Amino acid sequence: MRSVLVVLMDPNLLYWKSQGQSLLSRIQIWVNLLDPTSLLSSDAEIQNARSLRGSGQTLNEKDGHALSLSLSSVHADSGAVLPLAFRPAALFPISAPLVVASFLPHSSVKPALFWQFLLQSYSAGFNYANRNSSSEQSKKTSLKQLLLIAGTVSYATCAGALPQIFINRLGVRSAPIQTFFRSILPIPLSAALAFFNVFTVRSEESETGIQLFDSNGNPVGLSKAAGDKAVRETALSRAVLFGTTAAVPNLLVLLLQRSRLFQRNSLLAAPVRHIGVAVVLGLMIPVSFSLFPQLGTIRKENVEERLQAAADGGQFYYHRGL
Repeated sequence: MRSVLVVLMDPNLLYWKSQGQSLLSRIQIWVNLLDPTSLLSSDAEIQNARSLRGSGQTLNEKDGHALSLSLSSVHADSGAVLPLAFRPAALFPISAPLVVASFLPHSSVKPALFWQFLLQSYSAGFNYANRNSSSEQSKKTSLKQLLLIAGTVSYATCAGALPQIFINRLGVRSAPIQTFFRSILPIPLSAALAFFNVFTVRSEESETGIQLFDSNGNPVGLSKAAGDKAVRETALSRAVLFGTTAAVPNLLVLLLQRSRLFQRNSLLAAPVRHIGVAVVLGLMIPVSFSLFPQLGTIRKENVEERLQAAADGGQFYYHRGL
């Protein structure tokens, strides 16, 4: 069975099938894959690592770098090398300063919009680059998809700046109300916008479907139900990532501000919040990536009737994307 899987299913997906079944094992894998030094590898090195993976030979410890490089730098559907800025290992070093800046207590609306625009644009690019593209192997990015991405970024940018817009337009001067807009409202807002960004940018997967595989690695057809499940799982994991990143530092600072140390030194709140945002984001990225398996499963009764007969077991497999 394993030899059939190697031939018919992408080696990266095969690896997730054999190793990524439990949450703890997936977290351990992602901690290794998110090593930023992998970003220094050239495209030639990455393609060579993929060729080694695709040869079907057993990798030993010496070849562990090739395995990690292939998993973290190659798209599982197209086999193409991911753009440098949108590889999983690049998410933290690029998004951390954008997230920190977007949570700053800006004095006007323009800087809030600017940082939100950069954050939402990068998030949309990352979501699109790491989507499931099994139904569009020979297609270029359509005008509809470009307009959808532009609309998503525009809407999310304005929505993300709402706390600052409310403060400025309403002329809020009350400290408790400002605390609500700057520390409480961003928590559900960040989670909702992260969910929205994934859900809209990758909506085409729900409309056209994604490739299903049986337990032997044979492709059985495109499923809209699997596409919808993959998008929802990824959107939920991203909501957890950004919602937690907003919640923990803000709530921690609110608690610390009651202490004598922070009451005497009010300037300590800002660096604690900024450092907290970066630390929580860094810790939550591998956790959020691991919430759902990369090679997801869906029961045969939950897919289209035309595909159910192809099941050689009780479920199908699909590439969730990231």
